[in-house]
Amino acid sequence: MKSLEELKAIRDRVRSSVTMREGNEGNIRVVVGMATCGIAAGARPVLAAFTEEVAKRNLTNVTVTQTGCIGICQYEPVVEVFESDGTKTTYIKMTPEKVPQIVADHLVNGNVVTEYTIGNL
Repeated sequence: MKSLEELKAIRDRVRSSVTMREGNEGNIRVVVGMATCGIAAGARPVLAAFTEEVAKRNLTNVTVTQTGCIGICQYEPVVEVFESDGTKTTYIKMTPEKVPQIVADHLVNGNVVTEYTIGNL
């Protein structure tokens, strides 16, 4: 660090990341299954992709978190989206390449991407 401004920029970046992980009431929650089965299937890059895409779009109403086992190991990586009204959508066999479409269509515009959901097997 060479200046106070650089330190402030780092602080602001970290604050936005922490806020994204903690969330607020009324937010949309994106939960990535990060048990050993999810990690082995590629959940870590999916979590990173959601975090990056939400930050890139500056979506302050979206919280990205992780959880343990969701219980449907054969469909990992699994991502659940919880709307503020209690509605839950489960996305299966997620990849980082699918994340921008889910963020744009579902999180921004409210349209579930049914081709990636568990109900579309």
